Amino acid sequence: MGYHQSKHQMKLNELYRKALGFEWLTIEEGVFLFKNAALAELMYVADELRKIQVPHGKVTWQIDRNVNTTNVCIANCKFCNFYRIPGHSEAYITDIDTYKRKIEETIKFGGDQLLLQGGHHPGLGLSFYVNLFKELKRNYTAIKLHALGPPEVAHITKLEKNQPGENSVTHKEILTALKNAGLDSLPGAGAEILTDRVRRLISKGKCGAQEWLDIMHQAHLLNITTSATMMFGHVETIEERFEHLAKIREVQSRKPEDAMGFLAFIPWTFQDVDTLLAKIRGVHNLTTTEEYIRMLALCRMMLPNIKNIQASWLTVGKQVAQMCLNAGANDFGSIMIEENVVSAAGAPHRFTSTTIQEAIKQAGFEPQLRNQQYEWREMPIMEDQVIDY
Repeated sequence: MGYHQSKHQMKLNELYRKALGFEWLTIEEGVFLFKNAALAELMYVADELRKIQVPHGKVTWQIDRNVNTTNVCIANCKFCNFYRIPGHSEAYITDIDTYKRKIEETIKFGGDQLLLQGGHHPGLGLSFYVNLFKELKRNYTAIKLHALGPPEVAHITKLEKNQPGENSVTHKEILTALKNAGLDSLPGAGAEILTDRVRRLISKGKCGAQEWLDIMHQAHLLNITTSATMMFGHVETIEERFEHLAKIREVQSRKPEDAMGFLAFIPWTFQDVDTLLAKIRGVHNLTTTEEYIRMLALCRMMLPNIKNIQASWLTVGKQVAQMCLNAGANDFGSIMIEENVVSAAGAPHRFTSTTIQEAIKQAGFEPQLRNQQYEWREMPIMEDQVIDY
């Protein structure tokens, strides 16, 4: 028994050494660590990697606002309570006066960015987004647009291909037009789990895994900064989580040397309140605190070519997110002056500029305000509050 245990520990130690040397762990090795490693050991290794990759030791955070272009969507994701079908009485497309009001409030609260996303509206093609981005930039030159995501780029490309004589439209052309209109960075939205088995079950109407990855690679070739996410705790297997991570780092490895590529990775848990996945299929988020921290530490270990790992306080709460700062995370994300999508599925957590900094300090770290490019910002003079929606 003792020999077996020592052999087992020898394998674990070899994988820790491999991770600390910034070597790529295989999918199988990641699964082995998830199932067999002590949480304390994973936290230690991930924390050591964080110290090497982010040597300043501060925990970064951001002030931005999630504004939804439209809630009309034909993707029919089984985990989303936010969308409305075309023609629904609650369907909307946000008008320019609403954008102006929300941007001016965001600036007042010290924000420098809009996270601008919405549904797959069948009537909103490239010209809609180009005109919107240009209008917002014309009125608010300092505001950054962290906008859309690969599924929306895929949707816009599909709509444009359906135009007469336009069947050769490419992701590159769409991304170039959006960048020229004012797109500053591309969120890692709609990744969920990057295997088509999972996507068929939970987000059949979105782009497939390979198209998501191809769009991100194209964004990197155009020097558009991106982030990546993983939503777990639903129908995926443990192996599929690690397949997802392996695909993300492979795309990152192909970015141009001078491009930021994936600047951050954010693992977050499926929120199940009143979703179709929960109501019809009985799928619930059973992710424990221990499992989230274990997974986050392994994200740091599996993704040696991505510098910033963000703890998802929105889905796991303040205390778990604080623990993650000793398990490989170096970023606390945004206070999210407004957020409607994840909250609609049950995420109850909120922060202000004051309380997010207090939470970071309580965890033993120095908070540092940043922008989307992870450049440090001076603390602005602001009215410190979050609007209640």
